[in-house]
Amino acid sequence: MNDKKPDIEAIVDLMGRVFGVAMSEESRVAVILHLEIALGMAPFFMDFALADEAEPATVYAP
Repeated sequence: MNDKKPDIEAIVDLMGRVFGVAMSEESRVAVILHLEIALGMAPFFMDFALADEAEPATVYAP
């Protein structure tokens, strides 16, 4: 696994330009914070071992 931490600020700035999303500095800071939190939580999910017989949930269809 890659242990190098991505430059989240650069990613947020680039994706904002790519998708044409203008955001205030306050919103930018909040987005960066939330992505840092998600990045910190990701290893808990990625490292969780699933049994071979585990199946994905069915697709909801109303």
